[in-house]
Amino acid sequence: MNADWGEIRRELLAMAEEDRRVRTELAADGSLFHRYHPRMRAVHQANADRLASILQVGGWPGEPQVGHDGAEAAWLIVQHAIDRPAFQRDTLEALRLAAARGEVPAVQPALLEDRIRTLEGRPQRYGTQFEWDERGELSPLPVDDPDGVDERRRALGLPPLAEATREHRESAAAFGERRPPDWLAYRRRREEWLREVGWRA
Repeated sequence: MNADWGEIRRELLAMAEEDRRVRTELAADGSLFHRYHPRMRAVHQANADRLASILQVGGWPGEPQVGHDGAEAAWLIVQHAIDRPAFQRDTLEALRLAAARGEVPAVQPALLEDRIRTLEGRPQRYGTQFEWDERGELSPLPVDDPDGVDERRRALGLPPLAEATREHRESAAAFGERRPPDWLAYRRRREEWLREVGWRA
């Protein structure tokens, strides 16, 4: 069965738009923050299920197949599939191969690798994943070889980590995101959720 890449591109764009629409709606009343909102999770799960079926038919939808915007939408969907550990891990290899063929930017598998590492409780490589810290600041999660992180980021076209940290904090403030009022309880719930979905033992 051959993939209809034009139709797949339209589907991917619609799914990514629904992700952004629900996120914006939930952020507007503050219910998006401090927990994984059930509506947001439902969107992420539905999108992941559909992307998984697309991968079975035609492989990774890179830029030659679905254009730059379609490939970006596919990456967004897998990046947000945070309650599907096996799916994210399997898709990372597909993204790496697509990047090696020049079909997606190298930053896409790098960002997914960082997300997987932090969800597993391991240090990230590129400093792209942030979380609220005990001081009430949005900060990068632990980084492997921090002395070399800016060089790795530069190879991907990313700004230095200090600049990215400032931008993340400014964006969170503009978006109305704040540290959870009970930070310790938030951390406990997060760890429980990570174990529940299979990221942690």
